[in-house]
Amino acid sequence: MFENLIESKRKRQNTLTQSVVSAVVHVALAIGAIKATQGAAEVVREIVQDTSMVFLKPPEAPPEPEKIPENVVISANPPPQGFQVILPPENIPTEIPPVNLTERFDPRDFTGKGVEGGIAAGVAGGTGPVPTIEGEVFLAAEVDETPQVNAGHTCQGKYPPVMQSAGIPGRVVLQFVVNVDGHADPGNIKVISSTHKAFEEPAKTGILSPGCTFKPGKSRGQPVRVLVQQAVSFKVGG
Repeated sequence: MFENLIESKRKRQNTLTQSVVSAVVHVALAIGAIKATQGAAEVVREIVQDTSMVFLKPPEAPPEPEKIPENVVISANPPPQGFQVILPPENIPTEIPPVNLTERFDPRDFTGKGVEGGIAAGVAGGTGPVPTIEGEVFLAAEVDETPQVNAGHTCQGKYPPVMQSAGIPGRVVLQFVVNVDGHADPGNIKVISSTHKAFEEPAKTGILSPGCTFKPGKSRGQPVRVLVQQAVSFKVGG
């Protein structure tokens, strides 16, 4: 047994020149790493300095629906002018159905003119609901008695001060439905023609005022709703 290990391949010791070269190379590498690190730090600092914060504006809440003042009159869309479609019954009745004497059949509602689902008394281009039999609207030419303004009642609106001071007369033709209670239906009033826009709202206000009442129209002796046209005139001096 060997008491001392014998080195199989003994390394040669570095010479002075090799040690100096190695030291120089290591120093150069260290200096290069330091320089590279300093340059990177300056680049990062420039990027940070040029960075600006942007705040995004939150989405705006949807606008609330506009509130309509109580004193503003809103006219609903009139029913469309058109026709009804007759559908055959699914079950053929074996007994004679009861006869309703107040029910009226208008052949013009089934002529095929206009938009399907409308009525003859409707308005071309109208989109409103078609009235049912109970709320049926008659034309003035279809009733036995047309609505008339009650004696002693006035349907005159307030004369626009600007137009009155300028001495300008006006005339507005309104179309509306007179209900069975003798009052104009505010949901069906419509301006047919006017000499000036300033007279339209006063004319509507006069027709819809509580003091403006009509003798309701009648068909077969029963009060019915009638679509009428009424002219409201504004004359200087009364």
